[in-house]
Amino acid sequence: MLATSVEIDQLTGVWQIDPDHSEVGFCVRHLMTRVRGAFTRFSGTITVGDEPLRSSVRAEIDTTSVDTRNSERDKHLRATDFLDSDNHPTAYFKSARISTKDGRYLVEGALTIRGQVRRVTFDLFLLGVDTDASGGTRAGFRAYTRISRSKFGVTGNGPVAGGRALIGDTVLLELEIQAVKDD
Repeated sequence: MLATSVEIDQLTGVWQIDPDHSEVGFCVRHLMTRVRGAFTRFSGTITVGDEPLRSSVRAEIDTTSVDTRNSERDKHLRATDFLDSDNHPTAYFKSARISTKDGRYLVEGALTIRGQVRRVTFDLFLLGVDTDASGGTRAGFRAYTRISRSKFGVTGNGPVAGGRALIGDTVLLELEIQAVKDD
């Protein structure tokens, strides 16, 4: 849903992502089911212009904070055949262009994982603007995109019977973001 003009007035400004009330999650196929995970440490800034299409987003994700509720799997995901967190502890996103289509925003930009930069497009939905208990202004956003992990050098996998891959190549990135407006 696109913001109304009243919401645009409320949105104009600089916002800091609140990691305590946000989630950077992912989902990938493992055999025949999906496995979900998240990154627990991340930060970012959303700058909303008077004209929303002139807005921008910058974010950093600590790849060492990957959490799939399985410590052995998380350790493997930090290893060289997956995130290579020792050499690439941070993933980045920097928007390049914002547009609209079918009632939603599209945020195009450069996503960097393992030092590999690829252009991605997030579908972005404004969830609303409200005042928190301390009188601060907060905005909520939901965004998602699909990426090919192998295009970022995340190639860890294993064969299974019939020549199939153990882990799918397509990763769904899902963001639930609550941001606090700078005063």
